[in-house]
Amino acid sequence: MNYINSIDELEAHYGQPAAPSLRKVARRMTPLYRKWIMASRLCMLTTVGPEGTDDTPRGDDGPVVLELDPGTLALPDWRGNNRLDSLRNIVRDGRVSLMFLVLGANNVVRVNGRARVTVDQELRARFEKNGKLPATVTVIAIDEIYTQCARAMLRAGIWSGEDHSQSLPSMGEILAEQTNGEEGGKPYDDAWGARAAATMW
Repeated sequence: MNYINSIDELEAHYGQPAAPSLRKVARRMTPLYRKWIMASRLCMLTTVGPEGTDDTPRGDDGPVVLELDPGTLALPDWRGNNRLDSLRNIVRDGRVSLMFLVLGANNVVRVNGRARVTVDQELRARFEKNGKLPATVTVIAIDEIYTQCARAMLRAGIWSGEDHSQSLPSMGEILAEQTNGEEGGKPYDDAWGARAAATMW
């Protein structure tokens, strides 16, 4: 296998980036980047820590983040599985990346920055839903915002309307496989819908 072992080799293989890919970068929210990010109900949060990296989806029924000021975003941590992989990483290493997706759009917007986790009651209250608050809020100081090329989404045909989910194993099946049948299976899958509905927020 012929691996690339230096930045010089890498750049020589690919060549220079096109000027627009460098000039589109902003250091804080702008009117158009704000419009895009506030339209996003789903983002991918990437973190890094001593054990490695983590990437997790974060979704909401409206804007997935709140703008505190043009250089700062707030991301609520709603009910999940309590593994806390991303939050553990942020507490130890604040570097984060967010990738914002909008239904039907082939471009995505990326934000790189530095994050901290807070239990501030006043900030948590700004996300109140049905009397419930997020357990914590991640506050992100923006380093850069930029759009990502649409080619990956176009290649994948992600918004084509095709549904391949029926051919996938269920979460109950995967859990049963990983526990040699001790957990999961059909009972897990049958109970999941009601459990999710009761613990959405």
